[in-house]
Amino acid sequence: MDLLFSNDRRGEYPDSWYAATAEPLAPFPPLGGETRADVCIVGGGYTGLSAALHLAEAGVDVVLLEAHRVGFGASGRNGGQLGSGQRVDQMALERMAGPEAARRLWQMGDDAKALVRGLIERHGIACELKDGVAWAGSSQAEVRELHDYADHLRERYGYEAIEVLDREAFHALCPSPDYRGGILDMGAAHLHPLRLALGLARAAAAAGARIHERAHVHHIEEGREIVIRTDAGRVRADHLILACNGYLGGLNRRVAARVMPINNFIVATEPLGTRAAEVLTRDVAVADSRFVVNYFRLSHDKRLLFGGGESYGYRFPRDIRAVVSKPLLTVFPALRDVALDYAWGGTLAITMKRMPYLTRPAANILSASGYSGHGVGNAVQAGKLMAEAIRGRSEGFDTMAAIPATPFPGGAALRTPLLALAMSWYAMRDRIGV
Repeated sequence: MDLLFSNDRRGEYPDSWYAATAEPLAPFPPLGGETRADVCIVGGGYTGLSAALHLAEAGVDVVLLEAHRVGFGASGRNGGQLGSGQRVDQMALERMAGPEAARRLWQMGDDAKALVRGLIERHGIACELKDGVAWAGSSQAEVRELHDYADHLRERYGYEAIEVLDREAFHALCPSPDYRGGILDMGAAHLHPLRLALGLARAAAAAGARIHERAHVHHIEEGREIVIRTDAGRVRADHLILACNGYLGGLNRRVAARVMPINNFIVATEPLGTRAAEVLTRDVAVADSRFVVNYFRLSHDKRLLFGGGESYGYRFPRDIRAVVSKPLLTVFPALRDVALDYAWGGTLAITMKRMPYLTRPAANILSASGYSGHGVGNAVQAGKLMAEAIRGRSEGFDTMAAIPATPFPGGAALRTPLLALAMSWYAMRDRIGV
């Protein structure tokens, strides 16, 4: 069974609020026959589209192959949060990699936000970009950790964009009885993720990238010249970029052993009208401190977009609304009577250390994946870093590739049942408040 075709209709976007509110691009043609390129990219999400755009703008002949439609995967389905730093907080990074490397990674996080903002502005991408992401704590211990972290960012990194919120101040922002305080990062942002992906695709095509949709890659022959085979054609290229994230499948075993696909779910309520103030009083996004994170924001038509719940394996649950309703009603019990107009799932990818996995599986092959829920900035940046590395400027890529990447226990074969067991334990801790 292939994750690419387990939960979706071939070549179609899921029935999400994002797909319903994005202006679709005309389909790019499938690949037919044989073609040649300097660089072939497999995967049409943020990573692949960013790489294609930056390569094409530099005059490189690039072909991008996408099995479904551009932005089909996590890039067009996620929570839309453009976060600061990395997925792992700076305190943990200092312990993991040392203070100097942690500082470089913080700067790269800032660069990633600036890159996304700059691409949106330069290419006129109408993706509802808004400043502000809050982190919520459901216990006093979680709130203290968040406040301490804000102090750490100010003192060690000179980051002044975070506001510390006690219980009263947080309740004034987000009137949920579940939260006891938190922080508000106005240097972070939120956006419409599918519109961003479509905007990047439009810009890449305009720059000269050759994009092929419904081009399912099933085999790669490595060598000085790489041959990438699809159901209806093949590409010969000097360089290959793997930008598949959770949909890599068996295309590269080394990457697959270190990158684990998991499923996450989102609902969109009916428009809330004046009741939107029961969710948020400012147009910011929120994520909480649970191990299985809940995240939410209001759409421009005043729906609550709420993400929560995870699953492991190929298939999504039959009733996504029921899965997401449980955490939604924990956070907002007053919304029990509100209809859920949309419900969808998506497949992302995590790593053991929750840091992106950038690597060179071969001298002329680059891969980036495993953004662990921090992919809006990381993935767009990774695409640019790989484009630069192919053109001989590999400093940024090498910085990310130097992060230790631990294989999942049991490799690709056993990672799913072992991870499911571990994540179920942490989910139970969330429920009982440990």
